[in-house]
Amino acid sequence: MIYKSTIDCINDLERNGHLIRIKEEVDPNLEMAAIQLRVYENGGKAILFENIKGCKFMAVSNLFGTPKRSEFIFRDTFKKVQQLIELKNDPLKAIKSPLKNFSLGLLARKAFPKKVNGLPTDFKETTIDKLPLIKCWPDDGGSFITLPQVYSEDPTNEGVMNSNLGMYRIQLDGNDYKLNEEIGLHYQIHRGIGVHQAKANKLGKPLKVSIFIGGPPAHTLAAVMPLPEGLSELTFAGALGNNRFKYSYVDGYCIATEADFVITGEIHPTKTKPEGPFGDHLGYYSLTHEFPVMKVYKVYHRENAIWPFTVVGRPPQEDTQFGALIHKLAGSAIQTEIPGLHEINAVDAAGVHPLLLAIGSERYTPYQEVKQPQELLTIANHILGKGQLSLAKYLFISNKDDAPELSCNNIAAFFTHILERVDWRRDIHFQTKTTIDTLDYSGTGVNQGSKVVIAAVGDKKRTLLGSNPDENFEMVIPGVLAMNFNSFTNYETAEQEIQALTFELINQDLEGIMLIVLTDDASFIEENLNNFLWTTFTRSNPAKDIYGVDSFTEHKHWGCNGPLIIDARVKPHHAPALIKDLEIEKRVDKLFEEGGSLFGI
Repeated sequence: MIYKSTIDCINDLERNGHLIRIKEEVDPNLEMAAIQLRVYENGGKAILFENIKGCKFMAVSNLFGTPKRSEFIFRDTFKKVQQLIELKNDPLKAIKSPLKNFSLGLLARKAFPKKVNGLPTDFKETTIDKLPLIKCWPDDGGSFITLPQVYSEDPTNEGVMNSNLGMYRIQLDGNDYKLNEEIGLHYQIHRGIGVHQAKANKLGKPLKVSIFIGGPPAHTLAAVMPLPEGLSELTFAGALGNNRFKYSYVDGYCIATEADFVITGEIHPTKTKPEGPFGDHLGYYSLTHEFPVMKVYKVYHRENAIWPFTVVGRPPQEDTQFGALIHKLAGSAIQTEIPGLHEINAVDAAGVHPLLLAIGSERYTPYQEVKQPQELLTIANHILGKGQLSLAKYLFISNKDDAPELSCNNIAAFFTHILERVDWRRDIHFQTKTTIDTLDYSGTGVNQGSKVVIAAVGDKKRTLLGSNPDENFEMVIPGVLAMNFNSFTNYETAEQEIQALTFELINQDLEGIMLIVLTDDASFIEENLNNFLWTTFTRSNPAKDIYGVDSFTEHKHWGCNGPLIIDARVKPHHAPALIKDLEIEKRVDKLFEEGGSLFGI
């Protein structure tokens, strides 16, 4: 199925039972987001909002809300794009099977963007205040575009083949922005637009930016696809959608002619304003910080345009499916780029960037009797030097030959495997004063924190404790305990308090216990694996918050003889967690009751 617009996709989904319409008037201030969150949590259909309070446009959410629906949208090209990626990784396949891969060549022709003349006849101009101004969380700084396709070109080498299409959040109103004249553009480090802006700044000229909303769904997925720098996302969008990316230039701005909405403007070299807060994918608010301001030039929309949006919050959410799609499409590519790597999992439940699990090959000195991590550390360094993977804080890596059937997607089994083999005296490797995710407030400042690599190799060394030793702990998974600890009074005194705890624990029977998580609510962590992953790895900065029973430092290497301790309490400098507004929840209840559009979900 070839979609040339959002409405094409919506009509196809509705014909096939994948979409539901909400005819009642819904407020874009918190109500639409509350509905999206509830429908997603219940595995519901895509949602078309026909009647948005104060706005003439319709909006759609949950388009990618389930793996089944995402694969349905790209059903005609998904496997072929997978094959194209495999051919890129192994070009000999094309030579060995030319007839089998002939159709892929035809698909690849769709990858090249196509220039058209002028704007489509149904394009009209509007202003920011006429758009669906959707606010998702109570303490958000304003309304945001949550599924934007932000387009920029290399100012030293212009043209669509030297462009970047990324998904960076856009604040439309609130704070100090002049309505209809300015919007906020927040992008994290390691983003393509940052490279373009740095070049424009050096030239002393503004960077022209176009923001596309809607259009063929392949364009949305292309904006989040982690393609190598220098490879245009527009080619990927064309191949996945089996429809060439069509564009035109108007007043020097690139216009995606099949988009539903297009906002054009300029980012000036030194112009910034406070952006945020915003409920983000780690499950907390990202706070207010200075980010570039985009001076709005013109805003366009198609006739009968539809505004796609999503809600970002503690995972899993709809954007989780983007990660699943990307992994299915290009899961083999990362292994090709990093020799010895078999599998990697950026754990969604932990907010993606904070926690990586990986399986590699340990092939160095095969004659060595005592097995210890060697090649795994080389692979780990390669992983942490790779694009967005470099934002990770925790990387656990195991050896493929030790358990050939093990998958790092089976998270509980993977942790058990690691904890049965790890040697805390040897296998913990820190990187201090380095970069972490912009949205992660566990560190010492924006983008500032630490990393730790934990590599485990060899035969099983121990049997993990599988039951709760006493009333002071909650059992999480074998070998892992959660413990309530004093709430913070002063973060600077935490080290002294926890060191005192470690001295107490030295005299206790800790056999089979490998990790103790200090928390404000041990019963919450004990409830399920996702709570453990989210709490432990989003609320800790490795170099600051990792301790150990009977710890030592030898030749600047830190280790411990007893269990590892991670302080995962909420710290004074942490961003607040996202909490739903109960009044809003009550207001949208009527839609889910008998007679409401969402009854039965």
